[in-house]
Amino acid sequence: MNKSSLATRLSLMLSATVIVIFLFMGIALYHSLAMQIGTRDDAALLTRIDQIRTLLRDEDAITLIQQKPHLFANMLGNTESLLVLRFPGQPPLIVVNPGQRPLPAITPVAADQPLTLPSVHHLTNEDGIPFISAAALAPTHDGSGQIEIISGRLMSDRTKTMNNYRDQIILATTLATLLVAAISVWLVRRGLSPLRHLANEANAIDVRHLSHRMSDQVPAELQPLVAAFNQMLSRLERGYQQLSQVSADMAHELRTPIGTLIGQTEVALSQTRLVSDYQRLLGSNYEELERLARMIDNMLFLAKAEDASQEMDIQRIDLAQLSEKLQAYFDNMTEEKAMRLEMALHGEFYADPQLLQRALANLIANALRYGNRGTTIRVYSTKKPHGIELGVENHGPELGSEQRARIFDRFWRAETSRHQSSSGLGLSIVRSIMRLHQGKCEVYSEKGVNRFILLFPRDD
Repeated sequence: MNKSSLATRLSLMLSATVIVIFLFMGIALYHSLAMQIGTRDDAALLTRIDQIRTLLRDEDAITLIQQKPHLFANMLGNTESLLVLRFPGQPPLIVVNPGQRPLPAITPVAADQPLTLPSVHHLTNEDGIPFISAAALAPTHDGSGQIEIISGRLMSDRTKTMNNYRDQIILATTLATLLVAAISVWLVRRGLSPLRHLANEANAIDVRHLSHRMSDQVPAELQPLVAAFNQMLSRLERGYQQLSQVSADMAHELRTPIGTLIGQTEVALSQTRLVSDYQRLLGSNYEELERLARMIDNMLFLAKAEDASQEMDIQRIDLAQLSEKLQAYFDNMTEEKAMRLEMALHGEFYADPQLLQRALANLIANALRYGNRGTTIRVYSTKKPHGIELGVENHGPELGSEQRARIFDRFWRAETSRHQSSSGLGLSIVRSIMRLHQGKCEVYSEKGVNRFILLFPRDD
């Protein structure tokens, strides 16, 4: 199922936010206005009752009611009002009730009590229109007793006003929502234009343009994304260049032994040879095939070692035991080279035993291959504050800065012409093994001493 676009989602969220805000504001304003108008109407009703109270107290109530009944009707102000004057329990002296509404059954406020807002009673008629009413007792001027004043009003005007106000709020909210939706679509599309620009830049990058980098002239929110993408491009470019270089180096390295095999075989087959000649040819071909096998084995091991996802068999390694194994393995080789192997490995630490043994063996083999005859190869360990250092030191030709910079590269040899048997992969394997252990390898060369160092981080 296709997901909606970011612009659509942002526009909908902005529109929904506006609807909610306007809705809450409209509800709050509506209730605030309703309370204010209700309070005003209640106060107006109490004011009329209080005026009638004052009039009855200061005038002859009976005479006033008989002679000026219209005065009380005029005091109501509209045809939706109700007024009844009567002695308690007696027939009404005057009734003003144009709407013929039933009298509310309410308890009047005592004559000596002031009229307050809680004295107003609120009802709702069958049409849902509010009806307010209040009652009070008023002393007469001639002292003939107390007259009960009952007054009420149907709030049709207020209901109509509030309904109109509600409709205006709904209309304003709807229009505002539509306006914000339209504007938000435009603003969001404009705000997301840098993303479209980045997408176009990314779409233009392929294997032929891995050196291209995205522009960092983008909003601050997108700069971390651009920086991460550019870093990814740098890693891809380095990986692609390394892969291309490895492919070229492999083709070059494999072509030499294969060419040798083909050339020797063609010469041998060009005419009939003695059995001894064929034996020498097979022996030479066997050496070349061994070299190919070693190269392929190293390449497979290197590919496995550079796979960061592979699981390592991390164990606690006794360096003294490891030194005994290495000593026994290289005894014959050192004798052939008239060299001596001095092992000074001590202590314990955590690592993959097979990978560690392979790394040290490659360094020792390299030292035997390039070291001066009659010298000593020293293998040692040193504890450091940040971890443990393993070193292989030999005496031989001093390495220049360019050689030190490339010595761990694949298929690179310091003296190619003198060491054709070397595949140039041994030190690359060492570097890959150290990367798997989150460590690093370094090389130093001065005064005829070459020192290769493996730095393993602390295991605690």
